[in-house]
Amino acid sequence: MTDTTIETPPDDVARDRADTPPRAKSLTPLRELLAFLWPHKGRLLAASAALIFTAGAQLTLGYGVKILIDEGFAGGDASGLYKAVTFMLVIGVAMAIGAMTRFYLVSWLGERVSADLRGAVFNNLVHMQPSYFESNHSGEIMSRLTTDTTLLQTLIGSSVSLAVRNALTLTGALTLMVITNFKLSLVILVAVPVTILPILIFGRRVRKLSNKSQQTIAEVGSHAGEIFQSIKVVQSFNRETAEKTAFGRDVEQAFTVARSRVLQRALLTGFAIFLLMGGMVGMMWSGGVDVIEGRMTGGELGAFVFYAIMVGTAFATLSEVWGDLQRAAGAAERLIELLRETSEIPDTGTTVPASQKAVAFDGVHFAYPSRPAHPALSAFTLDIQHGESVALVGPSGAGKSTVFELMLRFYDPIAGAIRFGGVDLRDIPLDSWRQKIALVPQQPALFSGDILYNIAYGASDSSLQAVEAAAQMAHAHEFINSLPDGYHSHLGAQGVRLSGGQRQRIALARAILADPELLLLDEATSALDTESEWHVQQALKEIMQGRTTVVIAHRLSTVINADRIIVMEAGSVVDSGRHDELMARCDLYQRLARLQFEVEAPATTG
Repeated sequence: MTDTTIETPPDDVARDRADTPPRAKSLTPLRELLAFLWPHKGRLLAASAALIFTAGAQLTLGYGVKILIDEGFAGGDASGLYKAVTFMLVIGVAMAIGAMTRFYLVSWLGERVSADLRGAVFNNLVHMQPSYFESNHSGEIMSRLTTDTTLLQTLIGSSVSLAVRNALTLTGALTLMVITNFKLSLVILVAVPVTILPILIFGRRVRKLSNKSQQTIAEVGSHAGEIFQSIKVVQSFNRETAEKTAFGRDVEQAFTVARSRVLQRALLTGFAIFLLMGGMVGMMWSGGVDVIEGRMTGGELGAFVFYAIMVGTAFATLSEVWGDLQRAAGAAERLIELLRETSEIPDTGTTVPASQKAVAFDGVHFAYPSRPAHPALSAFTLDIQHGESVALVGPSGAGKSTVFELMLRFYDPIAGAIRFGGVDLRDIPLDSWRQKIALVPQQPALFSGDILYNIAYGASDSSLQAVEAAAQMAHAHEFINSLPDGYHSHLGAQGVRLSGGQRQRIALARAILADPELLLLDEATSALDTESEWHVQQALKEIMQGRTTVVIAHRLSTVINADRIIVMEAGSVVDSGRHDELMARCDLYQRLARLQFEVEAPATTG
């Protein structure tokens, strides 16, 4: 077994954040979004103009109501009614055009900024050192890329526009109310906040329960996904009944929270309607008395009622949008955190690497950040000549996988240096250095695309003929052609539709196609049967010619013919040489060989 799981830092801190972002204490993080809005300032100005135009047209409807009542209903002929209807129709067309333009532009801005933000976050994170993803859950990062950006898209494409429009409407309606009837305006200015207060209280409870409901539903989905992903383990241990019970408990908990949310929402609706209607009836009574006594016309009362409804609606909408703004600010804060993350592996090198040079570890000291007091490598010195095949052997935790991690610059040494042709790897651009390396891990990582995509992943602009040639060298061509769609067969998540040996041969073909100068093999034949392993070993002998090869060996039988075997223990080199030399003088190598060959002997005689 590889010692990678021992040497790579564990996930010490579990982060169980809900998909719903926290409410921010201030709206300051939203200012960061201006950098994404500014490139589209033309559309932003056009959307603002359409919004102001629509709000103004909506406010003029009150004047239309006045004409309709005073000149249409109370007039002696139909001319007043015709005038009122024509006016309302023109305003309606204007509002429709303005709303359509506004909706398209703000929705476009929301989608565009959301897409740009997703791209910016991904482009930044894809350069982060691998250890970053060991301490930050991929599920949480995906939540930020999807849930948080969608929330910001809704904010820009709807909530901000809604807030500005209602703010304009509130200001305009209040002004027109005061102009229409100052006494009733004072009544409304006192009554509306009193009416809205209970709505805000219930609304806050509803939002809190909505967040909790989303969290419980997310937990239900996570539970189900985990069970389905490990269904073979569940069934092999007869845990179906226990898992059904546990899942049912999670579902009931989600239902309980949802029921409380529904109840609060129902109470909110009931109180809102009762209080708003009560306030409307009181206003109608007071205004009706004024109309009867001749202090105002029926049209003025109708216009005032219309403006009062607009004020109440705008006030309630703004209070709701405020909560959306706070949640969006929380989402923006989480995304900005990702945008500001910087890799601990600086890519500042400018020296173009030479070819066919030696790799040298010069007094390298390294400890993983999670275990700074336990060095993985200590005063590690090793020279690997170009074209040499070197095998790293030793007990689990000796530091073998750490050598690979440092060669790939997933980490940098704490002390000492790794050089290629005498140049420190930190002085070489990352992409230039990694183009020289291909890794075949013990547990190969495959993508959910087809076989052609997975093999061609290591080399750009690869032809089908080149992919097939690499697959033949890896002894994968035959089983690939036996699949229904050949090289266009999709593998499923992590290559789940292939056996372990098939996955490893696909990974080997990928490395062969990359034609690397340095080939890193982490027991690349461990998952193959005896016959396939023999064929792949023959292929490896061919592709190892003329290139530097470093092998992590857990079975000594696979590296007996290596040019040099490096025996490691506790992060240091104990001895090096060929198999026969080490068997004659190295106690640790002798012990490893004795243990392995004694275990393997019965299997070969069975």
